[in-house]
Order: sequence, then structure tokens, then C-alpha cells
Amino acid sequence: MKDTGPDYKKIYIDIIEEKFPDKLDNSKIMQKIETINTVIDIIALNRMIFGEQELLMESKNQKLRSYDERSILNILEYQKKNKLNNTQTANYFRMSRNTLSKWKRIFKI
Repeated sequence: MKDTGPDYKKIYIDIIEEKFPDKLDNSKIMQKIETINTVIDIIALNRMIFGEQELLMESKNQKLRSYDERSILNILEYQKKNKLNNTQTANYFRMSRNTLSKWKRIFKI
């Protein structure tokens, strides 16, 4: 049975064609679209397409984010690998420190 999640490739190609046609030639963006696997990939792709200005608006939409288990574990692994504290990791991923603490308790990390 096939996963019935969103077709991110189609969504992002449509966004680029409609709002940022000049970025269709950017091979980094197109390669990232082809390899979307986790929420972290989506966040990185959003930064590449929309830039930092759009990220300022992102804080209003922060409550709408959801993370799958694999993405959570990737974020916690990133924190461990780079020897970051909760504040540094939360700032990098634009999330709450409390969320990271909760994940660490849940996954016993």
C-alpha cells in the first residue's frame, strides 16, 4: 500500500513556477525537491525558496508544524552531533526549547 501523504514535489514545483520562476534553474533547489524525506528537508527547502524574510512570518505559523518520529530523532541527533544545548537547537530549527525537552523525555535521550 502506497503512502498517501502530500506530493511535496508537485507542491513545490507549482510554487516555484507560479511565484519564483527564476528559481527553476537552481539545481540545488530542484535536487532538494527530488529528495524530500523528512520535515527537516521541508524546512531547508522553505529557506532556500522563500529566504529569511519569509521566515520572519513563520513564527506566526509555528503552532501549525508537526513532526514525524523520524524527523524528531534527526533533530535530536543533530543536536547531539553538533554538541548544542536546547536553546541553540531550538533557535536553529525555529521551535520551542520546551518541545525539545519534551521529545528528549519521550524518547529517553
